[in-house]
Amino acid sequence: MSESEHAANQAAKYWWAKMRILLGILVVWFTVSFGCGIIFRDWMDVNMPKVGNAPFGFWMAQQGSIICFVLLLVVYNFMMNRLDEKYDFDEKGEDA
Repeated sequence: MSESEHAANQAAKYWWAKMRILLGILVVWFTVSFGCGIIFRDWMDVNMPKVGNAPFGFWMAQQGSIICFVLLLVVYNFMMNRLDEKYDFDEKGEDA
C-alpha cells in the first residue's frame, strides 16, 4: 500500500469515526429536546419528581434540554480532540 493510499484510508476511517460521534450526539440531542420536551412531557409530569416548584416535564422542556445541549457541546469537543489525536489531525504542533 502506497503512502497516499494509506493517507486516504486513514482519512476515510477518520471521517466515519467523526460521523459516528456526530450521529450519537444528534440522537441524544433529539431524544432530550424532542422526546423529553414534547413526547414524554406529560408522562414525566405525572411520574417524575418535581424540580423546585415545576413539574419535571416542564423543567426538561424549559431548562433541562438547554443544559443537556451545553453538556453535549463539551462532550463533542472532548471526543473530537481525542479522535484528532488518534488520527494525527490535532493542531497542537502546527504554527498558526
